Amino acid sequence: MSNTKPAKENIYEIIYEIVRAVPKGRVTTYGAVAAAIGVKSGARMVGYAMNSCAGLKPAVPAHRVVNRNGMLTGKHHFSPPEKMEQLLKKEGIKVKDDIVVDFKQLFWDPVKELL
Repeated sequence: MSNTKPAKENIYEIIYEIVRAVPKGRVTTYGAVAAAIGVKSGARMVGYAMNSCAGLKPAVPAHRVVNRNGMLTGKHHFSPPEKMEQLLKKEGIKVKDDIVVDFKQLFWDPVKELL
């Protein structure tokens, strides 16, 4: 067995597949996605992956990934920044002051749902 780390692109593809599985009308967190790939402290890496997914086919619904408190911390990577909230609202998710309303009820945990 090799001790080499998988290429960043391969890890990103795994992250993208998990995020593509998040159902419309639900949200997950950077940390939950990181935990699903076995990197509990990898929330920042998930954020980097979300920042790199624009234009991919099939599309990656990065707007469904929020911070652990339900805050739209990644909105400044959307153009315009209001687009993240607009996409969530289009799916029926209410947002107030950049925080998902009813976050706990809308939270989708990939560890429980996929593994």
